[in-house]
Amino acid sequence: MFTIEEILEFLPHRYPMLLVDRILEISEDGKYCKGLKNVTFNEPFFQGHYPGKPIMPCVLIVESMAQVGAAIFLAMPTLKGMIPLIGAIDEVKFKRPVVPGDQLIIDVEVLWMRGTVGKIHAVATVDGDVAASMDMTFKLKERDS
Repeated sequence: MFTIEEILEFLPHRYPMLLVDRILEISEDGKYCKGLKNVTFNEPFFQGHYPGKPIMPCVLIVESMAQVGAAIFLAMPTLKGMIPLIGAIDEVKFKRPVVPGDQLIIDVEVLWMRGTVGKIHAVATVDGDVAASMDMTFKLKERDS
């Protein structure tokens, strides 16, 4: 398990774009990760999405899933400091709205990895109900390049 302080050591994201609060589990083989995002009314995007009916923007749910996926790799000492870039997003599905008070649990499985390019499958749930799922192709890039 990684706390927010530890996550800040390897993920390059910062407020307001850091969208994972805790890494609950990373498998030893680097093929699976589970993360958590506490969704609170204090999130800046709720001011405009939507007044009187706050719903977490779907693109930020996708970003939260991507950040949990990035944690699998960037927590490895050999890849620490790399920048994760999204290459493609496929099979995205949204099943339920995510609202203030929800706890988003994100499960990520590595489908394949070749060098610094890979593909993950992610599922985000709230209280056991699927909120969103996707497949994402990504590239890890040197910070200097």
